[in-house]
Amino acid sequence: MKITRTLRQRGAALLAAMLTVTLVATFAATAMWQQWRAIEIETAERARVQAAWILVGALDWSRLILAEDASGDSADHLAEPWAVPLEEARLSTFLAADRNVAQVEDASTDTRDAFLSGHIIDLQSRLNLMALVVSGEVNPEVQAQFSRLFANLGLPPGELARLTQALRQAQDKDNANAPLLPQTLGQLTWLGLSPASVAALAPHVALLPERNTRLNLNTADATALMAGIEGLDPAGANKLIAVRQLQHFRTLDDTRALLGGNVHIKELLHGVSSNYFEVRGRLRLDDVTVYERSLVQRMGRTVKTVWRQRGAAVLEPTMAREIPS
Repeated sequence: MKITRTLRQRGAALLAAMLTVTLVATFAATAMWQQWRAIEIETAERARVQAAWILVGALDWSRLILAEDASGDSADHLAEPWAVPLEEARLSTFLAADRNVAQVEDASTDTRDAFLSGHIIDLQSRLNLMALVVSGEVNPEVQAQFSRLFANLGLPPGELARLTQALRQAQDKDNANAPLLPQTLGQLTWLGLSPASVAALAPHVALLPERNTRLNLNTADATALMAGIEGLDPAGANKLIAVRQLQHFRTLDDTRALLGGNVHIKELLHGVSSNYFEVRGRLRLDDVTVYERSLVQRMGRTVKTVWRQRGAAVLEPTMAREIPS
Protein backbone atom coordinates (compact mmCIF):
# COMPACT_ATOMS: atom_id res chain seq x y z
CA MET A 1 0.00 0.00 0.00
CA LYS A 2 2.84 2.32 0.88
CA ILE A 3 4.51 1.66 -2.51
CA THR A 4 1.22 2.29 -4.33
CA ARG A 5 0.67 5.53 -2.44
CA THR A 6 4.21 6.66 -3.30
CA LEU A 7 3.70 5.91 -7.02
CA ARG A 8 0.48 7.85 -7.01
CA GLN A 9 2.16 10.84 -5.38
CA ARG A 10 4.96 10.71 -7.93
CA GLY A 11 2.41 10.52 -10.78
CA ALA A 12 0.50 13.50 -9.41
CA ALA A 13 3.71 15.50 -9.07
CA LEU A 14 4.72 14.62 -12.63
CA LEU A 15 1.30 15.63 -13.93
CA ALA A 16 1.45 18.92 -12.03
CA ALA A 17 4.92 19.59 -13.43
CA MET A 18 3.70 18.89 -16.99
CA LEU A 19 0.73 21.21 -16.51
CA THR A 20 3.03 23.91 -15.16
CA VAL A 21 5.36 23.56 -18.15
CA THR A 22 2.38 23.72 -20.52
CA LEU A 23 1.03 26.87 -18.87
CA VAL A 24 4.47 28.53 -18.90
CA ALA A 25 4.92 27.64 -22.57
CA THR A 26 1.45 28.98 -23.39
CA PHE A 27 2.09 32.24 -21.56
CA ALA A 28 5.50 32.59 -23.20
CA ALA A 29 4.04 31.95 -26.68
CA THR A 30 1.27 34.46 -26.01
CA ALA A 31 3.75 37.08 -24.87
CA MET A 32 5.95 36.46 -27.92
CA TRP A 33 2.94 36.70 -30.25
CA GLN A 34 1.82 39.96 -28.66
CA GLN A 35 5.34 41.36 -28.97
CA TRP A 36 5.56 40.24 -32.61
CA ARG A 37 2.16 41.78 -33.32
CA ALA A 38 3.18 45.08 -31.72
CA ILE A 39 6.37 45.13 -33.80
CA GLU A 40 4.42 44.42 -37.00
CA ILE A 41 1.91 47.17 -36.24
CA GLU A 42 4.69 49.64 -35.49
CA THR A 43 6.55 48.64 -38.66
CA ALA A 44 3.42 49.00 -40.79
CA GLU A 45 2.60 52.39 -39.25
CA ARG A 46 6.15 53.60 -39.79
CA ALA A 47 6.05 52.46 -43.42
CA ARG A 48 2.68 54.19 -43.91
CA VAL A 49 3.96 57.46 -42.48
CA GLN A 50 7.16 57.27 -44.52
CA ALA A 51 5.17 56.56 -47.67
CA ALA A 52 2.85 59.49 -46.96
CA TRP A 53 5.75 61.92 -46.57
CA ILE A 54 7.50 60.65 -49.69
CA LEU A 55 4.30 61.05 -51.72
CA VAL A 56 3.84 64.57 -50.33
CA GLY A 57 7.35 65.35 -51.57
CA ALA A 58 6.51 63.87 -54.97
CA LEU A 59 3.39 66.04 -55.17
CA ASP A 60 5.41 69.16 -54.30
CA TRP A 61 7.90 68.21 -57.00
CA SER A 62 5.05 67.90 -59.54
CA ARG A 63 3.69 71.30 -58.51
CA LEU A 64 7.14 72.79 -59.02
CA ILE A 65 7.32 71.33 -62.52
CA LEU A 66 3.91 72.79 -63.40
CA ALA A 67 4.85 76.17 -61.94
CA GLU A 68 8.08 76.27 -63.94
CA ASP A 69 6.17 75.33 -67.08
CA ALA A 70 3.96 78.41 -66.64
CA SER A 71 6.99 80.66 -67.12
CA GLY A 72 7.43 79.55 -70.74
CA ASP A 73 5.04 79.12 -73.64
CA SER A 74 1.44 79.74 -72.58
CA ALA A 75 0.26 76.68 -74.51
CA ASP A 76 0.26 73.26 -72.78
CA HIS A 77 1.09 70.21 -74.87
CA LEU A 78 2.30 66.62 -74.53
CA ALA A 79 5.94 67.37 -75.37
CA GLU A 80 6.46 69.35 -72.17
CA PRO A 81 8.33 67.96 -69.13
CA TRP A 82 5.18 67.59 -67.03
CA ALA A 83 3.73 65.15 -69.58
CA VAL A 84 6.66 62.71 -69.32
CA PRO A 85 5.73 59.87 -66.91
CA LEU A 86 8.12 58.84 -64.17
CA GLU A 87 8.77 55.12 -64.55
CA GLU A 88 9.35 53.13 -61.39
CA ALA A 89 12.79 53.96 -60.01
CA ARG A 90 14.58 53.40 -56.74
CA LEU A 91 14.12 56.45 -54.53
CA SER A 92 17.72 56.34 -53.32
CA THR A 93 18.81 57.08 -56.89
CA PHE A 94 17.21 60.54 -56.69
CA LEU A 95 18.49 61.16 -53.17
CA ALA A 96 22.05 60.16 -54.00
CA ALA A 97 22.10 62.40 -57.07
CA ASP A 98 20.57 65.29 -55.16
CA ARG A 99 22.91 65.05 -52.18
CA ASN A 100 25.99 64.08 -54.16
CA VAL A 101 26.43 60.98 -52.03
CA ALA A 102 26.49 58.38 -54.77
CA GLN A 103 29.79 57.00 -53.53
CA VAL A 104 28.72 56.68 -49.91
CA GLU A 105 28.05 53.03 -49.17
CA ASP A 106 25.13 53.49 -46.78
CA ALA A 107 23.66 56.70 -48.23
CA SER A 108 20.50 54.89 -49.26
CA THR A 109 20.09 52.63 -46.25
CA ASP A 110 16.57 53.80 -45.41
CA THR A 111 15.34 53.95 -49.01
CA ARG A 112 16.98 50.97 -50.67
CA ASP A 113 13.60 49.20 -50.92
CA ALA A 114 11.57 52.29 -51.87
CA PHE A 115 10.44 52.64 -55.49
CA LEU A 116 8.57 55.68 -56.82
CA SER A 117 6.60 56.14 -60.05
CA GLY A 118 3.91 58.52 -61.26
CA HIS A 119 2.60 60.82 -63.94
CA ILE A 120 0.65 64.02 -64.51
CA ILE A 121 -2.60 64.10 -66.49
CA ASP A 122 -4.06 67.22 -68.08
CA LEU A 123 -7.69 67.10 -66.92
CA GLN A 124 -8.66 69.69 -69.52
CA SER A 125 -7.84 67.09 -72.13
CA ARG A 126 -11.21 65.67 -71.07
CA LEU A 127 -14.77 66.97 -71.15
CA ASN A 128 -15.84 68.60 -67.90
CA LEU A 129 -19.04 67.04 -66.61
CA MET A 130 -19.62 69.93 -64.24
CA ALA A 131 -20.00 72.26 -67.24
CA LEU A 132 -23.09 70.36 -68.33
CA VAL A 133 -25.32 72.25 -65.89
CA VAL A 134 -24.56 75.78 -64.72
CA SER A 135 -26.74 77.48 -62.08
CA GLY A 136 -29.42 74.86 -62.60
CA GLU A 137 -29.61 75.41 -66.36
CA VAL A 138 -28.35 72.99 -69.00
CA ASN A 139 -25.63 74.35 -71.25
CA PRO A 140 -26.84 73.31 -74.75
CA GLU A 141 -23.38 73.39 -76.33
CA VAL A 142 -21.87 71.19 -73.62
CA GLN A 143 -24.90 68.91 -73.79
CA ALA A 144 -24.24 68.50 -77.52
CA GLN A 145 -20.64 67.54 -76.72
CA PHE A 146 -21.73 64.84 -74.31
CA SER A 147 -24.39 63.59 -76.73
CA ARG A 148 -21.65 63.02 -79.30
CA LEU A 149 -19.45 61.38 -76.66
CA PHE A 150 -22.21 58.97 -75.58
CA ALA A 151 -22.95 58.15 -79.22
CA ASN A 152 -19.27 57.53 -80.06
CA LEU A 153 -18.89 55.24 -77.03
CA GLY A 154 -22.14 53.41 -77.73
CA LEU A 155 -23.70 54.37 -74.39
CA PRO A 156 -27.47 54.67 -73.84
CA PRO A 157 -28.67 58.25 -74.46
CA GLY A 158 -31.21 57.76 -71.68
CA GLU A 159 -28.37 57.67 -69.17
CA LEU A 160 -27.20 61.09 -70.33
CA ALA A 161 -30.72 62.44 -69.82
CA ARG A 162 -30.83 60.98 -66.29
CA LEU A 163 -27.37 62.37 -65.55
CA THR A 164 -28.35 65.85 -66.73
CA GLN A 165 -31.56 65.83 -64.70
CA ALA A 166 -29.72 64.59 -61.60
CA LEU A 167 -27.10 67.35 -61.94
CA ARG A 168 -29.87 69.93 -62.14
CA GLN A 169 -31.49 68.52 -59.01
CA ALA A 170 -28.15 68.38 -57.18
CA GLN A 171 -27.66 72.11 -57.78
CA ASP A 172 -31.12 72.93 -56.48
CA LYS A 173 -30.46 74.09 -52.91
CA ASP A 174 -34.18 74.23 -52.12
CA ASN A 175 -34.69 70.53 -52.87
CA ALA A 176 -34.22 68.52 -49.68
CA ASN A 177 -34.19 65.25 -51.65
CA ALA A 178 -31.56 66.41 -54.15
CA PRO A 179 -28.69 63.97 -54.73
CA LEU A 180 -25.20 64.92 -53.62
CA LEU A 181 -22.85 66.31 -56.22
CA PRO A 182 -20.25 63.64 -57.03
CA GLN A 183 -16.64 64.27 -56.08
CA THR A 184 -15.17 61.33 -58.00
CA LEU A 185 -16.10 59.55 -61.21
CA GLY A 186 -17.06 56.41 -59.31
CA GLN A 187 -19.83 58.37 -57.60
CA LEU A 188 -21.53 59.06 -60.93
CA THR A 189 -23.56 55.92 -60.28
CA TRP A 190 -25.48 58.07 -57.78
CA LEU A 191 -26.77 60.08 -60.73
CA GLY A 192 -28.10 57.24 -62.82
CA LEU A 193 -25.07 55.93 -64.71
CA SER A 194 -24.29 52.23 -64.72
CA PRO A 195 -20.82 51.07 -63.58
CA ALA A 196 -20.07 49.97 -67.16
CA SER A 197 -20.90 53.44 -68.48
CA VAL A 198 -18.76 55.10 -65.81
CA ALA A 199 -15.81 52.88 -66.75
CA ALA A 200 -16.26 53.73 -70.44
CA LEU A 201 -16.49 57.47 -69.73
CA ALA A 202 -13.61 57.63 -67.23
CA PRO A 203 -10.76 58.20 -69.74
CA HIS A 204 -12.66 61.02 -71.47
CA VAL A 205 -14.41 63.05 -68.73
CA ALA A 206 -13.44 64.93 -65.58
CA LEU A 207 -15.17 66.51 -62.59
CA LEU A 208 -13.62 69.94 -62.17
CA PRO A 209 -14.56 72.52 -59.52
CA GLU A 210 -14.73 75.23 -62.21
CA ARG A 211 -17.55 74.93 -64.72
CA ASN A 212 -16.28 77.30 -67.43
CA THR A 213 -13.28 75.25 -68.54
CA ARG A 214 -12.07 74.71 -72.10
CA LEU A 215 -11.03 71.50 -73.84
CA ASN A 216 -7.30 71.65 -74.55
CA LEU A 217 -6.85 70.75 -78.23
CA ASN A 218 -3.14 70.11 -77.66
CA THR A 219 -3.72 67.24 -75.22
CA ALA A 220 -7.19 65.76 -75.87
CA ASP A 221 -7.39 62.30 -77.43
CA ALA A 222 -9.32 61.51 -80.60
CA THR A 223 -12.50 60.51 -78.75
CA ALA A 224 -12.61 63.73 -76.73
CA LEU A 225 -11.78 65.81 -79.82
CA MET A 226 -14.60 64.33 -81.90
CA ALA A 227 -17.06 64.79 -79.05
CA GLY A 228 -15.84 68.26 -78.12
CA ILE A 229 -15.63 69.78 -81.62
CA GLU A 230 -18.78 70.00 -83.72
CA GLY A 231 -18.24 68.70 -87.26
CA LEU A 232 -14.96 66.89 -86.55
CA ASP A 233 -14.77 63.38 -88.04
CA PRO A 234 -12.21 60.62 -87.25
CA ALA A 235 -10.00 61.69 -90.17
CA GLY A 236 -9.93 65.27 -88.93
CA ALA A 237 -9.17 64.17 -85.35
CA ASN A 238 -6.28 61.98 -86.50
CA LYS A 239 -4.96 64.82 -88.68
CA LEU A 240 -5.08 67.23 -85.76
CA ILE A 241 -3.20 64.77 -83.52
CA ALA A 242 -0.57 64.06 -86.17
CA VAL A 243 0.12 67.75 -86.79
CA ARG A 244 0.36 68.69 -83.11
CA GLN A 245 2.93 65.91 -82.57
CA LEU A 246 5.21 67.80 -84.95
CA GLN A 247 4.34 71.28 -83.68
CA HIS A 248 1.84 72.07 -80.94
CA PHE A 249 -0.89 74.65 -81.52
CA ARG A 250 -0.08 78.05 -80.04
CA THR A 251 -3.50 79.59 -80.74
CA LEU A 252 -6.95 78.44 -81.79
CA ASP A 253 -6.37 80.10 -85.16
CA ASP A 254 -3.76 77.41 -85.84
CA THR A 255 -6.42 74.72 -85.48
CA ARG A 256 -8.95 76.65 -87.54
CA ALA A 257 -6.47 76.99 -90.39
CA LEU A 258 -5.79 73.26 -90.24
CA LEU A 259 -9.35 71.96 -90.01
CA GLY A 260 -11.19 74.46 -92.23
CA GLY A 261 -14.52 76.19 -91.89
CA ASN A 262 -16.73 73.10 -91.56
CA VAL A 263 -15.34 72.43 -88.10
CA HIS A 264 -16.54 74.77 -85.36
CA ILE A 265 -13.77 75.90 -83.01
CA LYS A 266 -15.19 78.17 -80.29
CA GLU A 267 -13.38 80.37 -77.79
CA LEU A 268 -15.71 79.44 -74.92
CA LEU A 269 -15.34 75.69 -75.45
CA HIS A 270 -11.82 75.16 -76.75
CA GLY A 271 -8.32 76.28 -75.88
CA VAL A 272 -4.64 75.37 -76.10
CA SER A 273 -3.70 75.69 -72.41
CA SER A 274 -4.82 74.13 -69.14
CA ASN A 275 -5.26 75.04 -65.48
CA TYR A 276 -6.27 71.70 -63.94
CA PHE A 277 -4.05 68.65 -63.68
CA GLU A 278 -4.19 65.32 -61.90
CA VAL A 279 -1.03 64.05 -60.24
CA ARG A 280 -0.79 60.31 -59.69
CA GLY A 281 1.93 58.72 -57.61
CA ARG A 282 2.77 55.16 -56.64
CA LEU A 283 5.23 54.25 -53.90
CA ARG A 284 6.40 50.72 -53.20
CA LEU A 285 8.15 50.54 -49.85
CA ASP A 286 9.17 47.03 -48.73
CA ASP A 287 5.88 45.09 -48.78
CA VAL A 288 3.68 48.20 -48.73
CA THR A 289 2.32 49.81 -51.92
CA VAL A 290 0.58 53.17 -51.60
CA TYR A 291 -1.16 55.12 -54.36
CA GLU A 292 -1.96 58.81 -54.30
CA ARG A 293 -4.14 60.86 -56.61
CA SER A 294 -4.31 64.66 -56.40
CA LEU A 295 -6.13 67.44 -58.24
CA VAL A 296 -4.07 70.59 -58.62
CA GLN A 297 -5.05 73.97 -60.03
CA ARG A 298 -2.52 76.26 -61.67
CA MET A 299 -3.10 80.01 -61.67
CA GLY A 300 -0.12 81.68 -63.26
CA ARG A 301 2.93 80.35 -61.40
CA THR A 302 0.88 79.42 -58.36
CA VAL A 303 -0.13 75.76 -58.16
CA LYS A 304 -2.44 74.74 -55.32
CA THR A 305 -3.76 71.34 -54.31
CA VAL A 306 -7.56 71.12 -54.50
CA TRP A 307 -7.88 67.61 -53.02
CA ARG A 308 -5.87 64.46 -52.42
CA GLN A 309 -6.76 60.78 -52.16
CA ARG A 310 -4.42 58.13 -50.86
CA GLY A 311 -5.03 54.41 -50.64
CA ALA A 312 -3.64 50.90 -50.91
CA ALA A 313 -5.66 50.15 -54.06
CA VAL A 314 -5.46 51.53 -57.56
CA LEU A 315 -7.70 54.57 -57.71
CA GLU A 316 -9.97 55.59 -60.57
CA PRO A 317 -10.60 55.02 -63.41
CA THR A 318 -10.32 51.29 -62.65
CA MET A 319 -12.89 51.69 -59.85
CA ALA A 320 -11.00 49.32 -57.57
CA ARG A 321 -11.83 49.37 -53.87
CA GLU A 322 -10.15 52.30 -52.20
CA ILE A 323 -8.67 52.12 -48.70
CA PRO A 324 -8.49 55.69 -47.37
CA SER A 325 -5.52 56.88 -45.40
